[in-house]
Amino acid sequence: MADKQFSGILNGAVPGEPVKKDENSRRGNWGNQIEFVLTSVGYAVGLGNVWRFPYLCYRNGGGAFMFPYFIMLVFCGIPLFFLELSFGQFTSLGCLGVWKVSPMFKGVGYGMMVVSTYIGIYYNVVICIAFYYFFMSMTNLLPWTYCNNPWNTPDCIGVAGTPRMNATLANVSAVVSGLTEIVNRTKRTSPSEEYWKNYVLNISDGIGNFGEVRLPILGCLAVSWVVVFLCLIRGVKSSGKVVYFTATFPYVVLTILFIRGITLEGATSGIKYYLTPQWEKILDAKVWGDAASQIFYSLGCAWGGLITMASYNKFHNNCFRDSIIISVTNCGTSVYAGFVIFSILGFMANHLGVDVSEVADHGPGLAFVAYPEALTLLPISPLWSLLFFFMLILLGLGTQFCLLETLVTAVVDEIGTDWIIKNKTYVTLGVAIVGFLLGVPLTTQAGIYWLLLMDNYAASFSLVVISCIMCICIMYVYGHKNYFKDVEMMLGFPPPLFFRICWKYVSPFIITFILIFTVIQYKPITYNDYVYPGWSLVIGFAMALSSVICIPVYALFKIAVSEGSTFLERLKNSVKPDPDWGPALQEHRKGRYATQGPESVEVCPLKTELKDEGKEKLKEKETEKKDEIGLTIPGSNGSALNPTPSA
Repeated sequence: MADKQFSGILNGAVPGEPVKKDENSRRGNWGNQIEFVLTSVGYAVGLGNVWRFPYLCYRNGGGAFMFPYFIMLVFCGIPLFFLELSFGQFTSLGCLGVWKVSPMFKGVGYGMMVVSTYIGIYYNVVICIAFYYFFMSMTNLLPWTYCNNPWNTPDCIGVAGTPRMNATLANVSAVVSGLTEIVNRTKRTSPSEEYWKNYVLNISDGIGNFGEVRLPILGCLAVSWVVVFLCLIRGVKSSGKVVYFTATFPYVVLTILFIRGITLEGATSGIKYYLTPQWEKILDAKVWGDAASQIFYSLGCAWGGLITMASYNKFHNNCFRDSIIISVTNCGTSVYAGFVIFSILGFMANHLGVDVSEVADHGPGLAFVAYPEALTLLPISPLWSLLFFFMLILLGLGTQFCLLETLVTAVVDEIGTDWIIKNKTYVTLGVAIVGFLLGVPLTTQAGIYWLLLMDNYAASFSLVVISCIMCICIMYVYGHKNYFKDVEMMLGFPPPLFFRICWKYVSPFIITFILIFTVIQYKPITYNDYVYPGWSLVIGFAMALSSVICIPVYALFKIAVSEGSTFLERLKNSVKPDPDWGPALQEHRKGRYATQGPESVEVCPLKTELKDEGKEKLKEKETEKKDEIGLTIPGSNGSALNPTPSA
């Protein structure tokens, strides 16, 4: 009896509450709900939380940036997160299969796959570089501490002193004052920057000059893909166990680094620089645009990962609760990481006698140059370096797990045969091998140029377009009333009024604002002083359009093959839900899904919704609600509780 109670607790139930076994034996489910939440947290909380948000915060008004940031979280982030989770959970299908809701829009799913492919390729290269730094930190002296290495140039000046300057200089204050004078005169080239450019990357002079493959980076890339494959070898059954560590330990490391950081001299100035409000920037449209963009990209909307992860949930899981928990955790982590980053950068700025803005950076510049350089000033610096890069590895892997699973699930669901489902491991292996091979060019001497090009173009405005079209399809083509009924049948209660308004009006408006802002603020990509040539920008735009173009191309194809003698008839038939649309398990196909299937699901016209539903629909809703749900009180494991009538 005790064993059964313990098993129930693991599956998200409270003691004494009956747990309904809802295992999708053909496709599989999460072992318990904690695994889904941790996996989704690991997916949403990635490298951008550490190396992008703190920089955006101090650049856009410090503490004042928090106001538009959380406004965008409430009105755009959480609603979109809930929409994607509920979409995948209702059908128990990945980012391709869910478009049975309106087959003409299946190109949106293909677009998500293309985006996830691009991100998965370059994201694992970033992880492999973190692996390399992690391995190189296993030493008594970090190799980027001094300027007396073969890869250093005469312009190198170390913050910790260097034998090249004068081995007899023992007076630390004299060294620091000398460094300060040099920093004030010229732009300092640090040993960590030269280690990054001249040794790790051995960077070429341009994006067209690939040079040679950096074998140490290639080896770490292989290690990274092997780790990802082994963690996903049994799909969500194995990755669900791994996330107990990969999703939680980064918070342990963040806390250790935070405690160490705030005890350093100058840490307070760094944190003040990070948080001091500049309220006048609230009126700057760019600040709101950055806040909206950061929320959108940070949560991983339109990548297909949220739909995929939710598709392995049990049908009655409370994904509304999960969406709030995961979204708030993601944004809270970003704020917390800012304290960790700027406490160390404040210490480094104090050591050099310069302003914090002189040492602040973002992206790879923060992760592999600025922060590692600051760590060289700490006692037992290799220990802190090991912890920092181990944290980056875990943050990256959490996202990479979901990116790979998104692609694998889409392929398996699309083919759908018993053989492919049984041999899903081979699909995972195949996708991992292809991902590794496509990542090899990014390990060359020009790899960093291509990595940044993919980051800035392949996963930028295309995500906004995909998300906007998804909202239009669900709310206005399939019909918001139909979807609200679906969510109510699944959760036991309708979506709250606030979310219904956001789904229909507010979130699409904010997404459109992000798209317009992205276009207006567009500037050709650069890397430090290097300006990308025009032909490379064409390739960048081609990558961005390759995911978006899937939508109209597939729509035209679907219309062409649909039944009908006229274009309008074919268009109407192409947007009708597929006969298989709805819950995956027969036991959940109740109400309008029980007999006639989607023929009884009204599809709203493209231009306007039907206005004659009125009272008759309200009566049907009440009848279906009684038949399908019983009592609309969600249990802690997401199941609807049907009370036993009193005697």
